[in-house]
Amino acid sequence: MAFVPPASGYDRAITVFSPDGSLYQVQYAGEAVRRGATAIGIKCKEGVVLCVDKRIPSRLVEPESFEKIFQIDDHLAAATSGIIADARILVDKARIEAQIHTLSYDEKMSVMMLAKKIGDLKQMHTQYGGLRPFGASLILAGINSEGPQIFVTEPSGAYLEWKATAIGAGRSVAMEIFEKEYSPDISIEDAIILALRALKKSIEGELSKNNVEMAVISLKDEKFKKIDEEKLNSYIEKVKDIKEEEDKE
Repeated sequence: MAFVPPASGYDRAITVFSPDGSLYQVQYAGEAVRRGATAIGIKCKEGVVLCVDKRIPSRLVEPESFEKIFQIDDHLAAATSGIIADARILVDKARIEAQIHTLSYDEKMSVMMLAKKIGDLKQMHTQYGGLRPFGASLILAGINSEGPQIFVTEPSGAYLEWKATAIGAGRSVAMEIFEKEYSPDISIEDAIILALRALKKSIEGELSKNNVEMAVISLKDEKFKKIDEEKLNSYIEKVKDIKEEEDKE
């Protein structure tokens, strides 16, 4: 039987594979995402919905200054989880790529093309010495010629299209709810409620306007819109009413 050296030495360089075919630094970057705040994306017949747990670190922080959902273009948005500084760089790169595409081809960038550009950048950071992987995942959502679309880019550079998905610490709980309750025919209002219910279950705490951020891109106008505090409070109250009814049953 061949001698297999201990794995500890294989996590020091990004370009070195372990004997079992792993790149440990990429896996560690994935762990940073898995410990991050929960972010949710849902595609519905009327558009896309993004919802995140803001995880404000202190009551002294102004909630408005703590963003987890970013506008990329009029028709594109991103929700992030993982290392915030890494996510910010990826968002800036996504915005630049969207503008370059519009100026070069005189058309809106598709969600899939944007996911590919961000995936290529992330993959490059797994292959060259002196770099490290981005410790952040993005849920990229938007409207294009193929209708509403949602993609997730992983720290490895891989990207997949989803109907409903979650990243961060509450992913497994949220995905369990989506497996049971998601339908492609749901309205945008129902998708908002489903996202909030999944977020509430995943964070095991009370939802409020200070710890939740939501945005939608509607098929009607193809414009990114953040949900204001008044509307967000009304949706949170609906989720509370649903929970009370479930408890009675």
